[in-house]
Amino acid sequence: MRKEDKIRRMIAQEAARLMYEEGVREYRDAKRTAARPFGPEKALSLGSHLPSNAEIHAELQRLIGIHEDELLPERLLRLRLIALTCMETLEPFHPYLVGSVLNGAVTERSDIDLHLFAESCEQVEEYLDEKGIPFEQELVTIRHGGEFFEYPHIYLEDAGVVIECSVYPLEDIRRIPKSSITGRPMERADPGRLKKIITEMVQIPKKAG
Repeated sequence: MRKEDKIRRMIAQEAARLMYEEGVREYRDAKRTAARPFGPEKALSLGSHLPSNAEIHAELQRLIGIHEDELLPERLLRLRLIALTCMETLEPFHPYLVGSVLNGAVTERSDIDLHLFAESCEQVEEYLDEKGIPFEQELVTIRHGGEFFEYPHIYLEDAGVVIECSVYPLEDIRRIPKSSITGRPMERADPGRLKKIITEMVQIPKKAG
């Protein structure tokens, strides 16, 4: 293995460890922290030493498989059931499940990521107030191409699990963001699709014969 390949893999492994053991949520943050011992980020990038998010994701899945092979199915089912309950509550805002709870790479620190679509964030907040559901809200800056956009995020909690809801304009409902892992349109599931996924998880295989 060439030296640059070793550095790239070591950074990917350390970034995955940070996400798995220390709960770092963003691939970018984990990558930057893991890369610091190897030199300036710009130099590492120019030398092709920085791993892609897909490489870090693969290492994260490997760690989960090694340490939590027996725990993963039960944990994943629990998180998906919580997500479905929340999505049914938030049905007026066309919720979609995205992220680790959908793709299956969950740890004990994983939260649930939902995309909501509404005329305004205030509309969602008023709805939650009427339902008596506590929440927190903040603006998160996201970069698309060369531009920066601010999107409100609403945080809920259910059974000790944080549910992060990104609120998008209603007209963006058919505009699927690109995945930070694959670079392709992000995988997402509406409540109907999530129900099918859960049903497939809990089906008991028929005995042969």
